[in-house]
Amino acid sequence: MFVSYKWLEDYVDLQGIDPAVLAEKITRAGIEVEGIEYKGEGVKGVVIGHVLEREQHPNADKLNKCLVDIGAEEPVQIICGAPNVDKGQKVAVATVGAVLPGNFKIKKAKLRGEASHGMICSLQELGIESKLVAKEYAEGIFVFPNDAETGADAMAALQLDDAILELGLTPNRADAMNMLGVAYEVAAILGAEVKLPEASYEKAAEKAADAVSVKVEDTQANPHYAAKIIKNVKIGPSPLWMQTKLMNAGIRPHNNVVDITNFVLLEYGQPLHAFDYDRFGSKEVVVRKAAENETIVTLDEQERKLSSSHLVITNGKKAQAVAGVMGGAESEVREDTTAILLEAAYFDGQTVRKASRDLGLRSEASARYEKGIDPARVLLAAERACSLIQAYAGGEVLSGTVEENHLKIEANNIHVSVEKVNAVLGMTIAKEEIISIYKRLGFAVGEAEDVLVVTVPSRRGDIRIEEDLIEEAARLYGYDNIPSTLPETAGTTGGLTPYQAKRRKVRRFLEGAGLSQATTYSLTNDKKAAAFAIEKSFNTMLALPMSEERSILRHSLVPNLLEAVSYNLARQTDSVALYETGSVFLTKEENTKPVEKERVAGAVTGLWRKNLWQGEKKPVDFFVAKGIVEGLLHQLNVSDRVEFVQSERKNMHPGRTANILLNGSLAGFIGQVHPAMEKELDIKETYVFELDLHALLTEETEPVVYTPIPKYPSVTRDIALVADKTVTSGQLEAVIKEAGGALLKEVTVFDVYEGEHMEEGKKSVAFSLQYVNPEQTLTEEEVTKVHENVLKALEETYQAVLRG
Repeated sequence: MFVSYKWLEDYVDLQGIDPAVLAEKITRAGIEVEGIEYKGEGVKGVVIGHVLEREQHPNADKLNKCLVDIGAEEPVQIICGAPNVDKGQKVAVATVGAVLPGNFKIKKAKLRGEASHGMICSLQELGIESKLVAKEYAEGIFVFPNDAETGADAMAALQLDDAILELGLTPNRADAMNMLGVAYEVAAILGAEVKLPEASYEKAAEKAADAVSVKVEDTQANPHYAAKIIKNVKIGPSPLWMQTKLMNAGIRPHNNVVDITNFVLLEYGQPLHAFDYDRFGSKEVVVRKAAENETIVTLDEQERKLSSSHLVITNGKKAQAVAGVMGGAESEVREDTTAILLEAAYFDGQTVRKASRDLGLRSEASARYEKGIDPARVLLAAERACSLIQAYAGGEVLSGTVEENHLKIEANNIHVSVEKVNAVLGMTIAKEEIISIYKRLGFAVGEAEDVLVVTVPSRRGDIRIEEDLIEEAARLYGYDNIPSTLPETAGTTGGLTPYQAKRRKVRRFLEGAGLSQATTYSLTNDKKAAAFAIEKSFNTMLALPMSEERSILRHSLVPNLLEAVSYNLARQTDSVALYETGSVFLTKEENTKPVEKERVAGAVTGLWRKNLWQGEKKPVDFFVAKGIVEGLLHQLNVSDRVEFVQSERKNMHPGRTANILLNGSLAGFIGQVHPAMEKELDIKETYVFELDLHALLTEETEPVVYTPIPKYPSVTRDIALVADKTVTSGQLEAVIKEAGGALLKEVTVFDVYEGEHMEEGKKSVAFSLQYVNPEQTLTEEEVTKVHENVLKALEETYQAVLRG
């Protein structure tokens, strides 16, 4: 549900609260605000302009030369390519110096020899999605109503200075799928009052009952159906404020009548449908179940085949709408429509859900019927729509409402005691505070023998039992106010077993190394089940698999990881590094239960390291993957018991594969996926490994011994060496480490220079050397002696000398 901050202000005094603060309050009260979109953020300098003159560009057939009043001292000339621009229009103009979405800055320009001082904008250029732009403006600029003020802020006029809160509603909070429902929620949070919209209008002398009749054959699926008749309407665009509210809510404007029904849907949460009365086909509305294989052409111009479980609105003979889902094209409101049959009804949610699913149609109306609407708002919404149609389409509303109503709305009275509320929540909330919370929510509260009698309005269909009321008290009082307590128990505290602790260490290391954890299916198909397996095994098939692709328990984690790699590469994720810890299922004999064995596997492809500022790119190779595995083995303190032996395995590259032996026994493998397999999976050069995690984690190891941090200060010496360009810094570093001996603690390269101040074929490499003696303070003589040995070794080995 998208909630406009400015629209919400029409119903609740928001007290000037920042949208982010309001979002935080709503989230803390139990409805998560998933995000805030600040419309028009960063856009400036867009005003409403008046096109005074328009003529054909002298040097371009598809360009127009316009003279536009932008509210400045003098009008400006703007070259515009929109096909619908014309004299007399009020348009959105990005003036010189304006900034449009995407940080697009407007400058003075010359187009085919003619000066252009600005840009006449379409809605898309102002940041509105194309799917939300009315069809008449989809291929050109937007035209404001004639009464728009020249020079005014166009973004404000389009309500693009608004903040849109996206609510992540759970299925039980259908009451918040409309602006009034959100208003009640926010008013309860802020302690404010809800201002309900007005729905007054003049009624014609003619009665609606003389123009239409209503008959409902299935009162269980449609317990309440109401019809209003509005004549002499004039179809045209809806007012700008309504169009902008609809677009901010994610709905495309169409015309005044359709927009009003959508506006009321968003406002009240009550779906409405407007039929063209003259095209409806009769003066009677019959609501019935469809005949088997009956057809209807819906508003999206698609012919739908119906079944006997679908509810339809008919003219007594032919279906004109699928109840609660979508109207029919035959009786839709068009430009020449002059009379409206307005439907407001309460349809059974399950009936609507089945029709929506069967027909593959999901609409704003069906979503609300499925989750449940307020039965008390059916007629209120119809009255609101009639008042708006009369105001903005000039309609004459016939007096009375034609309806068939079998819907009984009974007050839901729930008894709850203050003691029960506090006992369940583990807090002490005063009775007055609890009563205040319920009244802020719009619930009526009475008392009977120290028990609160709460009358829940029909809009809150999710509150049925006293526990629901207790939850309301908790969330409005504030979950943060619930005191933290420790459980009272005489048992021992929990903790990880040594095996679990090691498994966690494995995951942390791999994630620290740059791999992301994946969770794949334990089920696969016959082709992939045995691929890449460390041990041979018979297949274990499911008796009733969900599909052939998920019918056999896996023997290896690698095939499904490669599927994940392929999936990511197909979506422009060029570098992928994944790992998984999970079970494989091995069977030594046919028709026996499999044994679960825990494995860890990884798959890496693309670039392992990318330093753009150096232009350095390190693609994944065998040694990168081997380094990951070696680091993992070092973390588990078993690296001295493991060896890598070159080998050949099916589906693996014959020259880039090694078995991993633990104490001489096979514990896994590492290598590149065979090029043929890579081509089959449509992946790039990819390296994988899989290890017997259970064997590694149960291997007995000596405890890790840590050396203390030296108590004595270190001495740092920086040297800049001049050496041949062919000599690498790594070669120099190796000589330094060997010559530095036990006192040399750390060597770091911090600068490399090749330039005009160096002789041809030479370069300068600067190192920082740190010397330390853990037993005593180093003397200058000791450091100098070792340092001279380092410099001598460098000169003897690579003719590297100190830079002068």
